[in-house]
Amino acid sequence: MLYLVALLLHCLPLAMGQYDICKSWVTTDDGPSWEFYACQPKAMRMKDYVTVRVDPAGITCGDPPERFCTHENPYLCSDECDASNPDLAHPPKLMFDSEDEGLATYWQSVTWRRYPEPLLANITLSWNKSIELTDDIVITFEYGRPTIMMLEKSLDNGRTWHPYQYYADDCMEAFSMPARRVRDLSTTSANRVLCTEEYSRWAGSKKEKTVRFEVRDRFAIFAGPDLKNMDNLYTRLESAKGLKDFFTVTDLRMRLLRPALGGTYVQRENLYKYFYAVSNIEVTGRCKCNLHANLCTFKEGSLQCECEHNTTGQDCGKCKKNFRSRSWRAGSYLPLPNGSPNACAAAGSAFGNCECYGHSNRCSYIDFLNVVTCVSCKHNTRGQHCQHCRLGFYRNSSAELDDENVCIECNCNQIGSMHDRCNETGYCECKEGAMGPKCDDCLPNYYWRQGCFPNVCDDELLLCQNGGTCYQNQRCVCPVGFKGVLCQQSRCEADKKDCNGGPSARGSLGTILLGVLALQLRGRVDL
Repeated sequence: MLYLVALLLHCLPLAMGQYDICKSWVTTDDGPSWEFYACQPKAMRMKDYVTVRVDPAGITCGDPPERFCTHENPYLCSDECDASNPDLAHPPKLMFDSEDEGLATYWQSVTWRRYPEPLLANITLSWNKSIELTDDIVITFEYGRPTIMMLEKSLDNGRTWHPYQYYADDCMEAFSMPARRVRDLSTTSANRVLCTEEYSRWAGSKKEKTVRFEVRDRFAIFAGPDLKNMDNLYTRLESAKGLKDFFTVTDLRMRLLRPALGGTYVQRENLYKYFYAVSNIEVTGRCKCNLHANLCTFKEGSLQCECEHNTTGQDCGKCKKNFRSRSWRAGSYLPLPNGSPNACAAAGSAFGNCECYGHSNRCSYIDFLNVVTCVSCKHNTRGQHCQHCRLGFYRNSSAELDDENVCIECNCNQIGSMHDRCNETGYCECKEGAMGPKCDDCLPNYYWRQGCFPNVCDDELLLCQNGGTCYQNQRCVCPVGFKGVLCQQSRCEADKKDCNGGPSARGSLGTILLGVLALQLRGRVDL
């Protein structure tokens, strides 16, 4: 219970609902209108939306399989890494999975068997979206923390990189920098890049597993040790040059430069106990929406701000097409407590007009719900703000919300699809055997005849037997003396009468002649 209370107190300052409302419908002497505020999404676990890459090629253990040792038992090398065995593999995805029953799962590198060649590994986390860190980055290492590593950041999706923090057991030797602690920084140096020895020295304890990038300690320089004075932090984020960008990233990269040595020098006779193993990476932050959104959703493989204030774009970084009477500006935390929305405005209109994205020019106020809704949405849109597509239409991903062509008709094939609706990417729900975005094609081993039907025969899998031939994948044409769907049954076995010219044989020949005559009448057989 005490642990839960401590955890709650730890998270409370950053989970408070400050700047969580973008607008409110208010009534004044001039009538009802929208009142806008600076707003931002809630903080969340960013590792749930990350893409990870590990390089160089071949740095992950298991291909080929190899044994490794631990510092606790350096001469008992009974553990094995084998990429072809799921129980012995250590792929990168294990840095982000849930630990079942307390058993650690982890990514692992190859061992340092090529010493003195450096053992170097890069772990790159990408979001394809600007995010703002709100808590410490915590990296958990199994079997010892690296003696030398770097944390780097990118603000342009990995095109350029900048150092974020250096880690070493001897900062001066590794990076020619004096060792410093974040909690010793001042208000004028809160965004300084430093080298710390706090997380790299061998402690000889399995409990010493984590390496941190201390976001909270840097926040505490302004908000106090318990982060209770968040107003001062928000003020500093607006006024201190470069401070807001310091906590903003699109990508993070860990450069692992030297593994744990167990508190000794490198022992050449046993290089199989030197490697990297990462069991967890925690990154907590919020989508950067430039204080123009309080919601951020995961769509089509990436995070997207749900922009307000007549803004648009992945980060709400520009004005919508019909609201460009002034230059775009990010929202501001100031003045406290609600900030400045700096909303985009349409020429000749007031901020209070309901937002219908140009798909309606009429609004209705629903008194008992205290909401305003658009009326008679056009261009195949629907919703309170005409922000959704009608059933039977889907969102055009290349068009802005205020585009007349924002909604595209599904055009599902009426025969091959279950109904005329499609998902958000335009794919229809197909009936059995049908395939394709519009359900107008058939799966392999199916043929189209006012719908998809399974093939009775083909030239590979369902062969006609006893000399029969497959006709248009729809039926087998059987030779004299055989019958059945695949010509698999002898007529003699089915009819015990004389098979050499008896009634059964004459009947079979007559049946075949009638079949050929029928095909000729249909224009399918040329005699």
